[in-house]
Amino acid sequence: MISRRDAALRLDIPLEMATRHGLPTRMTEAEIADLDKNPPPWLAQSRANRTGKPVWVQLTCDICGYTEAARPKKWWPEFSYLSCDDHDLLELPEPAAGLAREEVYGIGSRFVGIVDRTP
Repeated sequence: MISRRDAALRLDIPLEMATRHGLPTRMTEAEIADLDKNPPPWLAQSRANRTGKPVWVQLTCDICGYTEAARPKKWWPEFSYLSCDDHDLLELPEPAAGLAREEVYGIGSRFVGIVDRTP
């Protein structure tokens, strides 16, 4: 059985939409495949309205490889690195000469985004 969150990931829709349209808390692989192949009108409309931006992104720690699916936020800059918040940032490579490092907290459930940019 697949959770509603995982079903939303596979269908590439927000969890809120899955809940609003009555997807059960647990679904079988066959039910997900059927929804994907024969989308109900609300899912077909959602897919037609896509702007090209991803609904979900895969975050991966550049130190330990931990991954997590998350909904990207408009305020996220382009990250040079991602790190779990319990790692020491000294474990990452130093910024290139002439670049300043900025830390962005609150990425996913446990990540720190690292941005190396010209000061």
